[in-house]
Amino acid sequence: MGPRSVPLLPLLLALLGRPDPGRAEGCDLQPVAAETPITLSYATSTVPRGCVSNSSMDTAHEVHVLSVKWSKASPVPLTVTVTPGADACRRPAVLILLCTRCSATITSPCSNLIIRTVSATAPQPEQSWGAGKLLTWVLDTYGGITSYSELQDPRRVQLHLGEDARSPPECTPQEHFNAVLHLETEVFFHGVKGCSRSDTQSTRAAHIIHLQSEPSSPIREVNLSLSCPDNYVGNQILILQSKVNFTWSLFLKCHIQLMVSGSYKMVSLFPMLFPGELLPDTEQDLIAKAFEKNYSVIASYSAIPASTHISLEIQGHGEALRAPGPTISLSYLPHQVLLTLKPWKCTDETMEIVIIRSYLEPIKDVVNITLRDISCQAEKNATHFMLKSPLNHCGTSLEGRGYANNELILSLAKDAVLRSVRVGFQCEIPRELFLRLFPTAAFEAPQTELEINKEAFVQASMRWMDHPADLQLKECWLVASGREPVLLVQGGVARGAGVVVLEGPPSSHGRKIWRFSFTYTIPEGGHMPFSAILKCKAGLQNDTIFEKVLEVTVKDAWRPLNYRGLGLPAVLGITFGAFLIGALLTAGLWYIYSHTRPISKLQPVSSTAPASESSSTNHSIGSTQSTPCSTSSMA
Repeated sequence: MGPRSVPLLPLLLALLGRPDPGRAEGCDLQPVAAETPITLSYATSTVPRGCVSNSSMDTAHEVHVLSVKWSKASPVPLTVTVTPGADACRRPAVLILLCTRCSATITSPCSNLIIRTVSATAPQPEQSWGAGKLLTWVLDTYGGITSYSELQDPRRVQLHLGEDARSPPECTPQEHFNAVLHLETEVFFHGVKGCSRSDTQSTRAAHIIHLQSEPSSPIREVNLSLSCPDNYVGNQILILQSKVNFTWSLFLKCHIQLMVSGSYKMVSLFPMLFPGELLPDTEQDLIAKAFEKNYSVIASYSAIPASTHISLEIQGHGEALRAPGPTISLSYLPHQVLLTLKPWKCTDETMEIVIIRSYLEPIKDVVNITLRDISCQAEKNATHFMLKSPLNHCGTSLEGRGYANNELILSLAKDAVLRSVRVGFQCEIPRELFLRLFPTAAFEAPQTELEINKEAFVQASMRWMDHPADLQLKECWLVASGREPVLLVQGGVARGAGVVVLEGPPSSHGRKIWRFSFTYTIPEGGHMPFSAILKCKAGLQNDTIFEKVLEVTVKDAWRPLNYRGLGLPAVLGITFGAFLIGALLTAGLWYIYSHTRPISKLQPVSSTAPASESSSTNHSIGSTQSTPCSTSSMA
C-alpha cells in the first residue's frame, strides 16, 4: 500500500509559521453564559453617544451630563472623579448624573461643584428620559450644556472640567463620540465569547484579547493588569493580539502562559523589554493558534478597542493547586518569572534550559533547579543555571502534538528550611529537519569535521506528529566551492560511490530518523583544509518542504591544518633544509667548543719569575694566578 496522501496547504502554512484555519473548525464562538469566566474592563474616551457645546459660556455654571446605562447589574459601585479645569475650580460647575439601579461615589477637590442625580423620582420617570428630553430639561434649568456623554457599563469615570469656546453652539449627540478632551471611562466588557473543540476532553484553556485599533489611533502602549483567585493555578494561556508597534506593560498577579504580539515588559519583575511574536489578526486564526498550542478550550475571546489600560480578572477554567509531597506554592512569582523568561529550548531529540541567575533575583534564595525527575539537576556557576537532557528522559512527556511537557522544580532555602516550587511548562519541538555528522557508527558526539578517505556517518531527523511514516528523505548533497557537487542519497537510495544507507531507529512519538555513511575521496593536491556544506531535503511524496544545511570542514587526517597550500615536495624540501641547517649549526658549535675548552693533564709550571722580569712585590710566594689559557698551581 502506497503512502497516504496529506494535504499540501497545512504543510505550507506550517512552514510559513501560520496556523491552519481548518484547525479552528468545530469551535464556533458563542456568547458565554451568565457566569463568565473573566471580568474584563478597559479604559476609553469614546462613548456610545455624546456631544459638547459652548452654550454654557455665558451662564452662571458649566454643565456636564452623564447618562449611565447597564447591560446587567454592576458588580461594583460606580466611581466618578471630577478634576479641575484650567481655571482651577474658580467657576462653579454642575454635574447631572442619570443612573438608576446603581450606586455611585462622586469625588472632587472643587467645593463649588453642584451634583444632581436624576432618577425615577425626578419630575419625569426614568423610562421617559430620552436624550432629547433630558437635554431640553437641562437647557431650560441651567441655560446651557458643556458636555453630554452616554456611558455603557462604566466601572469608573474621570471627568475634566473646562469649557472650549471653539465647541459647537448646540450640543447635538453623535454616535461613537470621541470625548477625550473632557472624559475618560473604564467600562466593563460584556461581549465575551467562547467555545471548545468537540473532539477533546482537555481542560487546557486559552484567554484571547484582540486589541482592535484604527490606523490613526495615537495609542501605542497598553497597561494590562491580570489577577486570579488566591492559590489558583490554571492550565491556561493568555494571548494578547495587537499591532506590532504596541508595547504591553503587564502587571501580573497570576501565573499563566503568555503569547504577546508587539513587545512587552513585566512591570516590577524585569526592567527589560521582551520581543513578542507575530500573531494572526483574525478571529479564526487566533483560535487555530490556541489549538496549535494544545489549548482546546477558548475560555474567553474579547475583541475590544485600543485602550491605554485593561483590567482582567480570571474567575474559572482552571485547577486548584495540588502540590504532591513537600512541594508547596510560595506565590505566583516563581511561575510568572519563568513563564516570562521561557528559558527552555527543544530540538527533535533534546531539551535545553539556560537561566541567567540575575533574572532570578525577584524570586530569592534559589539553590537548585531540577526537572520532574529530580535526578536531572541543573549545572550552575556564578552566572547561569544550565540543564540539557534527551527528550525521552527526566520525566518529559511527549503526549502533546509537537510539544514536550515537563516541570521545573526550584529549591528555595530560607531560614534553614528547604522548600520547592513546581512550574509546569511546554517546550515546542521545531517542525524542521535536523542534520548531524558523526565520526563513528555509534552516532554519538556530533562534529563538523569531515576527514577525506575516512568513513563518516550522517543522521537526518525531524518530528512530524501528523503522519511521520509518510516523511521521505528526498536527497543529500556534499557541496564544496570549486569542486563538483557529490550526490550522496536520493529518494532514500544511495547514489554516490562509497555511500551506504543504514537502517535508522524506528519512529517514536512522531520522530523519523534516516542514517547513511559515506567516504569522501578527492584527488591529491590542492588546498587543504577547505569548507563544504552537507545539504539535505525531506518532505512528503513529491513535495519538498524542508531543507537543512550543515557547514563542515574537510581535512586530511595526516596533514596539519595550519600550512597554507604547500604541496608535498615543498613540505619535504623545507623539512630537509631545516634538518641540514640544524646539523651544520651543531657541527660548528662543536668545533668551536673543542678548540677552546680547558686543556687537562699538563705539567706544573713554576710560579717563580726571574728577578729581572719581576720587580713587583705585590705577588708573594705561594700565591696563585690563572688565565683562561693557562693553569698555575702552587710549587
